[in-house]
Amino acid sequence: MKKWLSISFLIAVFSCIGFLFWYNEWKYSLPTPVPKTYVAVNLGENIDITNRFASPKAKPVFLHFFNPDCACSRFNIPHFKSLVSSYGDAVTFAVVVITTDTTYTEQSIRAKFDISTPVLFDTSLATSCGVYSTPQAVLLGAEHKLYYRGNYNRNRYCTDQKTNYAQMAIDSLLANRIPPAFNKYALTAYGCSLEMCKK
Repeated sequence: MKKWLSISFLIAVFSCIGFLFWYNEWKYSLPTPVPKTYVAVNLGENIDITNRFASPKAKPVFLHFFNPDCACSRFNIPHFKSLVSSYGDAVTFAVVVITTDTTYTEQSIRAKFDISTPVLFDTSLATSCGVYSTPQAVLLGAEHKLYYRGNYNRNRYCTDQKTNYAQMAIDSLLANRIPPAFNKYALTAYGCSLEMCKK
């Protein structure tokens, strides 16, 4: 009898774990709801970042919208850092932290995630760029015009080489081409909504 109780208990535990994994994957596959107050920002619009951090207007700027309490954002950090490593000489990178947790500082974010780029806490940048979820990539071209806003990859771990959307956007901009015609998986926001950026 004890043996069957133990087996039943283990089956129940593994079933719960399996359900939680399935639920998290299913939840991630759903688009982030668009806020009622959302105002769209079109490609080509000028994004004023002059008072946020120093960056030459002739150099592209890549803004990584990041919530340290969002699992999707944390999964994305290695990929973001690989972009910085590959394109850091040609593009100015910065992390824009979106969270209601006031205990985070620039130093704590840098130390916890081993980030060397500027770390900003200016939530108004999300509105300026039309961002309402994390993680999101924003690429600004010459004169800081919006060139790309969207996802890094179709895969939440950024391991699908064929859908490296953010990298494709950087390559296209540096080659002076018009923005690629990305599909819905690149341009539809997934992840944590900004209203839920809290512990």
